Amino acid sequence: QVQLVESGGGLVQTGGSLRLSCVASGSGFSLNRMGWYRQVPGNQRELVATFTGTATSNYAASVKGRFTISRENAKNTVYLQMNSLKPEDTAVYYCKLTAYERSFWGQGTQVTVSS
Repeated sequence: QVQLVESGGGLVQTGGSLRLSCVASGSGFSLNRMGWYRQVPGNQRELVATFTGTATSNYAASVKGRFTISRENAKNTVYLQMNSLKPEDTAVYYCKLTAYERSFWGQGTQVTVSS
């Protein structure tokens, strides 16, 4: 029904920037119900940023002011612009879409921030 494909991860130095992309394919969903999460091995997956409506979004306290979630409806794509990256931002980043009363996840993209 729905497939999500992330891209844009990589290795960056402290203070650098990356932009992650998540392309959604399928039908019957809204980009308003998409968000970004991240996970470090041994830890639970945590919320990074998510849309809470057409023009509203929510951010984890640790990334507020540094990360920005945005979308391009014509391309069914959600972005995560990450600036001023820190070593503690190192994780696998996943996009999530809620549709059909369930959650869909992408395969994840690795972000590594070197000190």
